[in-house]
Amino acid sequence: MVDCLVSSSLVISFVRWTWLRAFLHNGWWLVASLYMVVDAGLSAAQIVLIGAVQGIFALLGEVPAGVLADTFSRKWSLVLSQVLMGTAMVATGLVTSFPLLLATQVLWGLSWTFASGADIAWITDELDQPELISAVLSRTARAQLTGAATGLVALGALAWATRRDVAIVVGGSAMLVLALYVVLRFTERRFTPARTARWSTSWTIFRSGVALVRQSPEIRRIFLATFLINGAADAGGRLAPKQLLDLGLPVSWDPIVWLTGIGILALIVGAVVLRVVEKRLDGEHASHSYRVAAIVGAVGMAVLAFAPDSVSASAALVIVSGIAVPLTRIIAVIWVNARTTSAVRATTHSFLAQAEYLGEVTCGLAIALIATLVSLPVALAGSAALFVLTAAVMRRPTTPAVEPRTR
Repeated sequence: MVDCLVSSSLVISFVRWTWLRAFLHNGWWLVASLYMVVDAGLSAAQIVLIGAVQGIFALLGEVPAGVLADTFSRKWSLVLSQVLMGTAMVATGLVTSFPLLLATQVLWGLSWTFASGADIAWITDELDQPELISAVLSRTARAQLTGAATGLVALGALAWATRRDVAIVVGGSAMLVLALYVVLRFTERRFTPARTARWSTSWTIFRSGVALVRQSPEIRRIFLATFLINGAADAGGRLAPKQLLDLGLPVSWDPIVWLTGIGILALIVGAVVLRVVEKRLDGEHASHSYRVAAIVGAVGMAVLAFAPDSVSASAALVIVSGIAVPLTRIIAVIWVNARTTSAVRATTHSFLAQAEYLGEVTCGLAIALIATLVSLPVALAGSAALFVLTAAVMRRPTTPAVEPRTR
């Protein structure tokens, strides 16, 4: 009974924290993305370049951050992430020049590296119930979507009622306060940090993580799919607000209101879809579900590229953001989590995040070049092509997860 109560408390704390972080992060990003276009006046190339440079720094920091989490502490890695994230978010609302915005977004990208592997590793090992973890991660993904929807409404309304920079600073300040929630609510009873020879232990953990990936063709396949689809989704998502503005949003609506509505609808669709297909997110169904989501994303991105008006383009963006992105992301997390071991869990998830960032950098720079040299619609069509390529990568049947070996 006590163990059940502890497990329930762990899951509730983790889901609530995920909801709150998504509330602040997504609401902040909605306002910040419009702030960069309208208030800072950044071009399409500059917007995507920010994502690419951010990805380069995150790419370099991701694995060291994951190794440190596996060596020292998952909990305190999450606290550090919150502090850096909140600082970057506050700073974004205080500047408008391209170089300074680039610097704030680089810091924001680095902040995620301390959480991207540590959060899943923390809940998996603290819960210590492998048969439940996929359901917990699916529930967490839904909480992330509903929290994001609420954040879009709250911070979007705040930006509309006051100013965009005010909403950005408020969101960042709240993210700093959220670090206290992790300090007070997260335990770390099942993780033993290295007491001696920590740097030597870190190197051993890194090598074990590399060996695990080398031994698993299934992990390498999801890494490749993640590289492609994250590059397509990130570049397309950054360009979407500009595409909508170019197509002409309804004059009676403030852009922040329109984009907030799109974001909320996409998140509601995502939460419903995740609930409906929850039993098809792992095991033998995972590969097929991932492939279908990628095809849906390709169709949505193609429509966004060549839509005749802002309404049809908005509907296409809902399809991409509400179905393709959340489904492929949670399937990738569950896929990798089922094929790693406790000792290198954060490190292996950091490798997955590296695949995401590498996709942002490589594909993002290519799509930015297309947007600059050709046109924005053709660049978005390039994103659609990457979704199609991802679906082709995932055509092979899934090999059931087995307990991996490391050396």
